[in-house]
Amino acid sequence: MKVNKITVLRMLLATAVTVGFTGCSKKGSGGGNTSTATGWKINDKKGGFQHNSKYKQQEAAPGLVPVEGGTFTMGRVQDDVMHDWNNTPTQQHVQSFFMDETEVTNVMYMEYLDWLKRVYPPTEENYKNIYVGALPDTLVWRSSLGYNETMTKYYLRHPSYADYPVVGVNWIQAVEFSKWRTDRVNEGVLEQEGYLKRDSKITDVTAESTFSTEAYLDSPSKSRGGNEEIVLKGRNNKLAGKEDATNVYAQLTSGIILPEYRLPTEAEWEYAAIALVGNREYNLYRGNKKYPWKGQYTRNGSRQSKGDQLANFKQGKGDYGGIAGWSDDNADITAPAKTYPPNDFGLYDMAGNVAEWVADVYRPIVDDEGNDFNYYRGNVYMKNKIGDDGRAEIVTAETIEYDTLANGRIQYRNLPGQIAQEQITSEDTYLRQNYTRSDNRNWRDGDRQSTRYYNFGDEADPSADQRMYDSPKHLVAKDSLGNMLREYDKSDTRTTLINDNVRVYKGGSWRDRAYWLDPAQRRYYPQDMATDYIGFRCAMSKVGPKNGKKTAHN
Repeated sequence: MKVNKITVLRMLLATAVTVGFTGCSKKGSGGGNTSTATGWKINDKKGGFQHNSKYKQQEAAPGLVPVEGGTFTMGRVQDDVMHDWNNTPTQQHVQSFFMDETEVTNVMYMEYLDWLKRVYPPTEENYKNIYVGALPDTLVWRSSLGYNETMTKYYLRHPSYADYPVVGVNWIQAVEFSKWRTDRVNEGVLEQEGYLKRDSKITDVTAESTFSTEAYLDSPSKSRGGNEEIVLKGRNNKLAGKEDATNVYAQLTSGIILPEYRLPTEAEWEYAAIALVGNREYNLYRGNKKYPWKGQYTRNGSRQSKGDQLANFKQGKGDYGGIAGWSDDNADITAPAKTYPPNDFGLYDMAGNVAEWVADVYRPIVDDEGNDFNYYRGNVYMKNKIGDDGRAEIVTAETIEYDTLANGRIQYRNLPGQIAQEQITSEDTYLRQNYTRSDNRNWRDGDRQSTRYYNFGDEADPSADQRMYDSPKHLVAKDSLGNMLREYDKSDTRTTLINDNVRVYKGGSWRDRAYWLDPAQRRYYPQDMATDYIGFRCAMSKVGPKNGKKTAHN
């Protein structure tokens, strides 16, 4: 067929126009230069809507490894020799998250203590309880019929134990460490990106000018004591290497501020420990794993290290490591991080060494009828406290709040530079369907509506004790002179130790028999008490897609 030149030119022009429009559309949805909602330019140097259109995916923060989420059977699926009946199998789904590669070690916790002591000197009256409240209880090593004074004195601070898991830390202290770690990591990220003065985290930090992630996001100009020489308005052009850096503070839309470090939920911890990804075939799991490693035994079956123990645990009565020089697990108490092989997620010591705190409040039953997605019992919803000026109230040296724990220890609730928090009210939950109150620790199990004595509409005797779990009430207070008053509950009618202040801990420890190495096993302990066999590790939520893989239509 004969085609003239004019027809060819028209076809080429039409193709060019089509490609041009297609390119613009793609750029608007993926490149971030033009809005698909308004057609306006995004990231205009003159101002307007700014958005990190080049953001790819969340990278692992310091110490963390990714754990791709999925569904699994939570709870014991084999025998229950303790007859606890508290781990009935339920099907659960957890979202992808990050978890510490190892347990938090002594040297990691010592960095926290060092920072607190430098920034909030315990010699000053306003701060004397901050550092002391964060100190691990080293006396947990003592035994009435054993000599363990060496660990009491040396375990936390001596460099020989630097890479050993920290112990003597209660649940509350573990949570506060996680908050501190969040702020220090984000402070370092913002400094590296040019939003904070270089080295200010060391040279310019004082009790009145500390960095808080939430305070920075709420009001950058008030962060770090409102010092504009430290908190830079916009990226430092010299550090960024750009002359056209947008003159704004870092925000969540910048994509560089990381989610908070926190304790993993029980479901996350168990899912990460069992690491069924190693037994996956298509969309099914092949068989059951009794431990974080393959097989039904605690010894290594590979030829190179056959017979070696795969975890640090108590092997029998009076046997905490085996016979010296043969079949020894190389530890009598705890062991250094990464002594034993990791599981299929790359996580070390998810069985043995030390048991680990998780975020959940303990209840004998996991209520999968109430929820089977990111299951967690322990939500206490808070909100920023608003000051007289209508803005979020920043904690100062004079407004620090402390809690007196049941054992008499003083624990800080917040630190200067952070945003003061308060519980949500009924006004905040009006007409909400997904939650109706601030404290949900005993939701569907332990609140008045779920007690056997609950009588709808009967409020005649508000003093009646209608708790589901009749646990002891140990009281502690101070008199007018500041003396500590302790009142031990001597009642002989208490039936349980379960209440809203006991937390789950998972995994076996150096003090436990092999039975407790099963990730499905669960125990509980008061959140304000510590032991020589419970430590912890941190987790972080993953924002964005379930994994970094591209889908078929990308």
